[in-house]
Order: sequence, then C-alpha cells, then structure tokens
Amino acid sequence: MPTTPARSLRGLVRVVVGVTTALTRSDWRAADRLRTFAGEDGRGVILAVNHISNVDPLLVGSFLVRNGIWPRFLAKASLFGVPVLGPLLRAAGQIPVLRTSATAGDALEHAMTVLERGDSVVIYPEGTITDDPELWPMKGKTGAARLALRSGATVIPIGQWGAQQILYGKRSGCPRILPPKRISMLVGDPVRLDDLRSTPVTTENARIATRRIMSAITELVEELRPEQR
Repeated sequence: MPTTPARSLRGLVRVVVGVTTALTRSDWRAADRLRTFAGEDGRGVILAVNHISNVDPLLVGSFLVRNGIWPRFLAKASLFGVPVLGPLLRAAGQIPVLRTSATAGDALEHAMTVLERGDSVVIYPEGTITDDPELWPMKGKTGAARLALRSGATVIPIGQWGAQQILYGKRSGCPRILPPKRISMLVGDPVRLDDLRSTPVTTENARIATRRIMSAITELVEELRPEQR
C-alpha cells in the first residue's frame, strides 16, 4: 500500500501546502489522470516533470499532495546535507542522487523499491533546471527511462508553467510572491513504452524511451504556454 508522511511531518505538510495554495492561483488540468493511473495495479508510477525553477519542486509537490499522492522526489544528494532541509527530506522519504558517484545507481534501486510498494516517484528527466533561455524542456537523460523499463512502472508526464514568475530558471534569491502567480499543471496520458521493455535494458531502448517521455512533456508545456515553440 502507498505510504504517507511520518505523523510528525503531516502538520508541517498541511501548513506548507496551505501557504502555497494561498499564495498562488491554481490552474490544474486533467488531474483526474493521476487518480486513474497512479497505483492502478498496486504499483507506483513515475511522474516525469519539466524543471523550470528552484521553487517548482515545492509547487509540484503541493499539487500532488492535494491530489492524493505523496511524492518521492529524486533530489540532489547535496540538499540532504543542508541544515534543517536535509533531515526534513529524509523524514519525508525523498531519494538522494549522487550524480557523479560510482554509487549513483543506488538511487534507482531505491526508487525501484519505492515503486514496488505502491508509492510514486517524481523525476525531472532533464536532470536539472533547463538551460534553455526561454525555459523550454531540453534533452532528457536516460535515468527515468531506465527506471521505467526495468520496473515496468507507468510513466505519467506532467507539464508545468508559472513557477518562473516566482523565481526564473536557475536564479536564486528572493522569490517574487506577490501578486499571486498563476501556476499551471497539465497531466498527460501514460507514455507508451511496452514495446521497448527488455531484459536487460538496452542503451538504444533507453534513448528511445527518453525521447518519447520528453516529447510528451514538451507537448504538455506547449499547451500551457501562451506562445508556441
């Protein structure tokens, strides 16, 4: 069965989600697809999202919690060493990724376990905030695809837009909270990957799967943005 946050965190989560909701204007589309596909076979799903801001994990997390999903993000291991934040990430069951380490694969093994027990894993396939100056999704890395092909988990793409109004791209500093910004989330249909599943996972299949995942995300972002790419 899917797990929920530790009891000691539930109050904090409610406060954070409440504040986030109060300070933004939610434009959520096709969120019912989360309830339709998440855990439909007793296994968790992979939620693949575009990455546009240092604040968007908070917004994506709030969106998912308010739609009945407790997300497990694959997050940079360095964040787990930050005072206060690190212990909170661990308590919330988030998954550290050591990107340049020989043990980087441990994060995928951990994610496999999370999926098997029915929880959902959130992955930014790009691996970092996009480098595109207009914040369009860039080329994805194969981690999300490999996890999907190995685990058999469904991949649900999510396009988001609006977080850049609070904090643009890779910039850090004081977020622009007021006036409340419109935060758009659009959930897509599962990415078709069954024809690529093999044991072991091949490099070519992982690349094809990655292109499909990023294409699905980009199409959702195009629908959300007022201008076309």
